[in-house]
Amino acid sequence: MAGNLLIKNALIISGNPGQHNNQKPDILVQDGIIASIAPSITNINQYKEIDATDMLVMPGFVNAHIHTWQTGLRGLAGDWTATDYFRAMHAGLATFFQPEDIYIANLVGALNQINNGVTTLVDWHHCNRTPDHSDAAIDGLEQSGIRAVFLHGTPKPEPIPGQPHFSEVPMPVNEVVRLRNGRMSGSDKKVTMGLAILGPQMAVNEVCLQDFKLAKDMDLVTSMHHSGLRMAGEQAYEMASKAGFLGEHINIVHGNELLDKDLDILINDGATFTITAEVELQMSYGNPLSARLLKKNHSFSIGSDIESAYSPDMFAITRTTMQLERHFLSQKEQAKTGQRPHPIPIKTSDAFKWATINGAKDFRLNNKTGTLEIGKKADIIFLRNSDLNLKNSFNPLHSVVCYGHPGNVDTVIIEGDIMKQNGKMNSADLNEKLSKLELSGRKIYAEFKAKIATGDFG
Repeated sequence: MAGNLLIKNALIISGNPGQHNNQKPDILVQDGIIASIAPSITNINQYKEIDATDMLVMPGFVNAHIHTWQTGLRGLAGDWTATDYFRAMHAGLATFFQPEDIYIANLVGALNQINNGVTTLVDWHHCNRTPDHSDAAIDGLEQSGIRAVFLHGTPKPEPIPGQPHFSEVPMPVNEVVRLRNGRMSGSDKKVTMGLAILGPQMAVNEVCLQDFKLAKDMDLVTSMHHSGLRMAGEQAYEMASKAGFLGEHINIVHGNELLDKDLDILINDGATFTITAEVELQMSYGNPLSARLLKKNHSFSIGSDIESAYSPDMFAITRTTMQLERHFLSQKEQAKTGQRPHPIPIKTSDAFKWATINGAKDFRLNNKTGTLEIGKKADIIFLRNSDLNLKNSFNPLHSVVCYGHPGNVDTVIIEGDIMKQNGKMNSADLNEKLSKLELSGRKIYAEFKAKIATGDFG
């Protein structure tokens, strides 16, 4: 019976402080929902049982920012700067994607996330120059079985003579309405909808206000990049705040060089923030915003960002972000007092939240996922606690944050459906999908190189 399971003998990290952590109760899943967490649950309905002996059982990771459409272009951007990325990816490679390329990239990218222990991803999709591209992206996510938020964005090509620059083009209202009133109308599906707008860094004030108003009117969680000091819409945050367009539905990605006045406006209006430390370090975005947010006691989520540059591995992302923040906070403490900080300023429990419940909260999914609690969807992963790199760890939470990697992921369950078990993905024709991804990526790159003679990056 799909969605009905009884998980026995697990060592649980619930993500819910003080509840079931480091204990071994059973987990009963009925119709995809966690129905009970208690010792020695009797299987009166003869549901499928999973013996989780020697497993760490935890909520699946929430990757709060990923450009899944770039899955077929892995390895291109490992040495790219931000200038390389915007020229080669957005003004170049992205223009050669057909809907079928988007579909296979999103499908395989989402399957890879499941394989890595991610049960929820936020797909920041800005390679959709036609409605067919958007539909193909959603198709790929839905057919993977992952929980996802599809953020409808807009492409950023070089303008054709006579046409406006992308910074002067607002979100296409008709297309947003088509999706929102059609296939993306519900909030009870695995794949839900949001917006990925240009925001004040990339759009002029008037366009920003139109997009902010659309997001408010349609009540859609809405994300935007902000990675540098230069802003096309210098007054947009202040203007949007005065108009009442900001709020908890607004999400800022990066934010490294946000002006203090704009950061204060966003925090006061309840905006959320997502840090993608690895790409921010690579592309010289400046110190991650996380330290400034921690100082203001404001939470944040984390994500992997561009699939074309490095592995979208939430174990590595979590550990990197944690150690980076420990370093920055320790430096500040030493500069202030001359002493190394004690106790340590960031705990592994903080990092675990960034990678699970915080992402769920930021994208309106915390009533469904992010922790193992009765009433939530059964989005659960198992790590083999007997593996070479995890055996004999004294602290299960430290095992996940400090030692874990995707190779430890034994089982992945999303809404009660077993997506991976015994280290093997339950995906039909996986090799065929991988072959299609390879053909797609090689085709796009060949077309790009043939038509853009100077397109030699990395």
